Amino acid sequence: MNRIHLYFRSQPATDRFFPGDRYIIPALRKLIKGNKVSGIEKVFINLCKGFDELSVDYDINLPFKKIQPGEPAVVLGNGRYALQGYHQPNPVIAGIGLMTHPSEWPGLFTDYPVAKYLQHSVWANNVYIPYYGTANCEIWPAGVNTGKWAPSANTTKKYDILVYDKIMWDKDETRKQLKAPILEKLNKLGLSYAEITYGDYKEAKYFDLLQQSKAMIFLCEHESQGFACCEAMATNVPVFAWNKGQWLDPNRFAWGETEPVPASSIPFFDTRCGMQFKNMEGFEASIDQFWHTLTTNGFKPREYILENITLKKSAQKMLDIINSVYS
Repeated sequence: MNRIHLYFRSQPATDRFFPGDRYIIPALRKLIKGNKVSGIEKVFINLCKGFDELSVDYDINLPFKKIQPGEPAVVLGNGRYALQGYHQPNPVIAGIGLMTHPSEWPGLFTDYPVAKYLQHSVWANNVYIPYYGTANCEIWPAGVNTGKWAPSANTTKKYDILVYDKIMWDKDETRKQLKAPILEKLNKLGLSYAEITYGDYKEAKYFDLLQQSKAMIFLCEHESQGFACCEAMATNVPVFAWNKGQWLDPNRFAWGETEPVPASSIPFFDTRCGMQFKNMEGFEASIDQFWHTLTTNGFKPREYILENITLKKSAQKMLDIINSVYS
């Protein structure tokens, strides 16, 4: 196969308050919060690592004009800027973060020679099919670094449960009606727990908490893949997941989604990974079974991840997509 061109491009920062602050603000943010990697960036980084494992020849962010005929182009950028300036005839495999909803860019396939638009999971892909067509939409799960996210035999399990809070909509009410009763139930059962909130931690802290926890309760309305959840499972931490079953983004109505849209908070999951509940009543009804299965070693979440979404398997799936476009 010809050399593959990989791209991760985000809109360059602009000054907000005074000349030059586009350099100062990110530096201060990095100093205060550390150098965080976004989910979209991690998707790109892990694809590169997967290609390395497969010994695939690729380059990163080469100027578009240097792409030669027949050389595949994969653009996993952030926003419309990712494709800005692309004038080559080579078909593009693009996706994940170029838009939030396809109605924001209905002309994508006429504006650029896009051959495939990627989404991580079935439910997210189904949102795009009515706009772009089944043949133009492709499911591509991002790989999990199972070498890094692995259980440690030398770490004491300090907590019974790690409660992961990624509640996105109507946060105060959802935490009052769902999270608080869950914590109360854990206290009644005598189960120790730690809490972590999405966007408010460094990756090293999350890794350490997973090593110290026997299980994780995952609270999120829906995920296109759910990297944090997958990383927990790779670390062999079983997950008890809130799975409402519907897409709840309040912007969905403005995007024209007037009918309920099926969605999942755990699109990559089976009975080896843990269990799920729809509401507080479901949690109450299932927590004893979840804990019994956990204590009898009935869950094997890492086994599931190794079978389905390693770096190498994800990279091979991307190669299959590339071959289907550039055959």
